[in-house]
Amino acid sequence: MRFSVKSDGNWRAFRHRNFRILYPANAVSNIGGWVQRIAQDWLVLELTNSGFYLGLVTALQFAPVWFVSLPGGALADRFNKRKVLMITNSIAGIASLALGLLVVTDTVQIWQVMALAFALGVADAIGQPARLSFVSEMVGKADVPNAVSLNSANFNLGRLLGPALSGLLIAAFGTGPAFLINAATYVPVIIVMANIRESELFREPRIPGPNTIREGLNYVLARPDLFVVMSVIFFVTTFGLNFQLFNALMATKVFDKGVTTFGLMGTIIAIGSLSAALFSPRIERYRSAKFVIRSAFVFGFSILIISFMPTYLTYVIMLPIAGAAALTTMIAANSTVQTNSDSAIRGRVMGIYLFLFLGGSPLVTPILGLLSETIGIRETIALCAAITILAPTLIWFKFKDRLAVPADISIAAVLKTA
Repeated sequence: MRFSVKSDGNWRAFRHRNFRILYPANAVSNIGGWVQRIAQDWLVLELTNSGFYLGLVTALQFAPVWFVSLPGGALADRFNKRKVLMITNSIAGIASLALGLLVVTDTVQIWQVMALAFALGVADAIGQPARLSFVSEMVGKADVPNAVSLNSANFNLGRLLGPALSGLLIAAFGTGPAFLINAATYVPVIIVMANIRESELFREPRIPGPNTIREGLNYVLARPDLFVVMSVIFFVTTFGLNFQLFNALMATKVFDKGVTTFGLMGTIIAIGSLSAALFSPRIERYRSAKFVIRSAFVFGFSILIISFMPTYLTYVIMLPIAGAAALTTMIAANSTVQTNSDSAIRGRVMGIYLFLFLGGSPLVTPILGLLSETIGIRETIALCAAITILAPTLIWFKFKDRLAVPADISIAAVLKTA
């Protein structure tokens, strides 16, 4: 199957066979991932009926980012990314399988959920820098923005179908089968990874010498345009991108709804996110640090409006708008960082990006769960919205005159001028 750049510009990444065969496997895995996310949240609420424990389990799943995402970025620059991804997907599949078996045998305890969430988080934290930087190897630098948009559409297709499917599965069979289904979805990804043609990858010769984390940090710190994007993303994801926690508690504590409705909330968010992902190839030329800041500002206001929605109907009407604003920010940030980084250091740059993308969640999510039980969930959402609005505003005034991309983004040129 061949795609014309001229007639199919929004799909041009599919010209590359490796990207094309991995895409449907990732779609299946993304659906499974969202099936597990909803099931895990619901399982924690069944076992504990506590917003604090819900936040704690989420935190444990993201905590490994603190310790292994930066080394994971160095691994991505040093070793074969395809093989790294095969190993990490295998570990994640085994963790999902173990949790599913514990649930269906009625032996699951909250500490086991915590331990397996942590194991899944380790696999994701190691694999994500390789996964993000592997995109450029599959499609080449020119098609990276388009591939990022298509991958975001893929992810949000899973978000569209997964939560609703999970809700139906849990209502009919309990949470156990949801984990087993997710474990099975890792198999096609591993099979496709084994069949990637390395001869068709866009690899550049590795620069001799140690691939140190410090070099990656110095590179980002010497690039205000990259530093600003990552800083904005830290605040957006740490405080604004907490839909799972917000929706779980709004559904159960405020609107007195069940698991099917909770799953449907995730699907409704995905309607907006998927729309933004499909539209994003048309705005590729606008992507920049300034665009990321403006998108984050809009997203923060959408979260603030959500906190005041008085009924379930008005709340879910706002969810697609917030989802679209969030996804536009994420796509713009991801593609801006990837396309404006030297390929020799891209794995480490994406490791730093991932660290900031997820690194605040392990600390903040339990606090948000506790705040929801003390000051109220609406007030907690409003506080997160205020931080999401204020942070990009301050960053803009601090760096607005230093956001241009350097003419030479090579490691040597950037670190020489630092």
